Amino acid sequence: MFVWGPVIIALIIGFIIGSRLKNKVGLTFSSFIVVFIAAILFAWQYGQFPYYDDFNIATPFVSAAIGLLLGKLVFDR
Repeated sequence: MFVWGPVIIALIIGFIIGSRLKNKVGLTFSSFIVVFIAAILFAWQYGQFPYYDDFNIATPFVSAAIGLLLGKLVFDR
């Protein structure tokens, strides 16, 4: 059974944090893609939380990474 609560909350928090990020370092879009791929690999190694057995990947972690990218792309600071 897929649990939507942690996924939605992680997406909202990731979006809020992503909207507040400032690009002082000069990261390009391709560097954000590399960070997102690294986040997916980390979530795969991290695994699912103890009582969730729907996927082999930490879905809240991936949704938080998606929220960070969406917040950064929408508000583009």
